[in-house]
Amino acid sequence: MNALFLLIPTAFVILAFAVWILFWAVKNGQYDDLDTEGHRILFDDTPTNKNNDAQHNDMSNNNF
Repeated sequence: MNALFLLIPTAFVILAFAVWILFWAVKNGQYDDLDTEGHRILFDDTPTNKNNDAQHNDMSNNNF
């Protein structure tokens, strides 16, 4: 029973901190754009040219 006197206030403090973090994140715009980051990992920004990559690899393998 004595443990409850410590655990219940600790739980309320942790809950209050979590709610404060949530409101801080919403206020600072962390949830404004949810789609861009998901698309960024799926699509490349610049298309790669296989011919240029092959030429670059051939030149980098030369040991002078």
